Amino acid sequence: MPRTFDCPKCGAPVDYAQSTFGGDFTVRCSYCNSTLAQPNDALGRPAHVIKVDLRGATEHLKPLRWLWLLLAIPAFGVLAGVVALFVGLIPVFWSSSNRNTSSSNGNTSSPPSRTSPRTDERVLLKFGSEGIGPGMFKDARSIAIDASGNIYVGEYLGGRVQVFDGNGKFITQWTVDPNMPLRGFAADRKGQVYIAQKGQILRYEGSTGKQVGEIAYAEGNGFDDITATADGGLVCAWQRNRDDVVRFNSSGEVVKTIKAAISSASGRSELDMSVAADGLGNVYALGSFNEAVFKFGPDGKFINRFGGSGNEPGQLRAASAIAVDGRGRVYVSDIKGIQVFDSDGRYISFLKLQGHAFGMVFNDKNELLVAARTQVIKLNVAD
Repeated sequence: MPRTFDCPKCGAPVDYAQSTFGGDFTVRCSYCNSTLAQPNDALGRPAHVIKVDLRGATEHLKPLRWLWLLLAIPAFGVLAGVVALFVGLIPVFWSSSNRNTSSSNGNTSSPPSRTSPRTDERVLLKFGSEGIGPGMFKDARSIAIDASGNIYVGEYLGGRVQVFDGNGKFITQWTVDPNMPLRGFAADRKGQVYIAQKGQILRYEGSTGKQVGEIAYAEGNGFDDITATADGGLVCAWQRNRDDVVRFNSSGEVVKTIKAAISSASGRSELDMSVAADGLGNVYALGSFNEAVFKFGPDGKFINRFGGSGNEPGQLRAASAIAVDGRGRVYVSDIKGIQVFDSDGRYISFLKLQGHAFGMVFNDKNELLVAARTQVIKLNVAD
């Protein structure tokens, strides 16, 4: 015997025959044309919509289509007239506004000045391309500079170090261990290059690549990153079940160790730390896992932290490198570009690059040099 239920889509009555098999039988609503699963009393399952098909569902509205069209044409005409009037008045208001502004400034010809140049206007030098020949790079992630302005660029894999003059002209190249990634990279003012590989810090003659020593550390291997300080020393990131910052003087002696530098301040472990130092002896530790920068004083005491995970200005996402300029501003690179902070961690500005800044260093002119895998970029950051 036919039974009736209300369509879950439109509420119209739908006739159906009760099944005794407990399966899902479908019916079609004659009003909204939806395909419905009929209710199943045995399973306690109500009717529900399987598919909505609007074809033919509005057949009863066809006689009204011409009426809607006749009403719509005048409405569109009025709307088009309003838009045309508005567009026509824009030049009038714009001209009037410019005249008022020029009059108040006493200058009728000079455009407003840009407060900050675009990143492409900051580029002073760019060299390199993808390849394995002299002056070409496959995966350049490390960069350093000495007092003579010579630029050292290290490949992450393969152990190749290339040397350029201050204008980006290729001078020579040499190789360290080709089987281990080059983790840390720095150069002092005497032209010696320090490389963190296999957890060790080895010292090389920058002009020839000759190994001339190793930085000894009583705790053993575990160095990941390294930066040269203004007084000829080194600040290094060390990891062996603990994220330490180790400071050496110019003679290679340990003068300060900040144990569990990031994890003790954040309460969260840190397995990938990069370091930088300013001219006053402050140390900045960038934690990729913590997505933040941690500042320590010359005495090793924690001062503050800034950054944090996110995509907003001042927040970090996949941070990879850190550097401090001659004015104490902190530069941090992540997947968005390079963010600039003041020495207290307040966000200042943003530099967008073509490519990712894996390595950063400043020269004596306070120009920023960036290693971006297949090229090196020098930027003016004076303002």
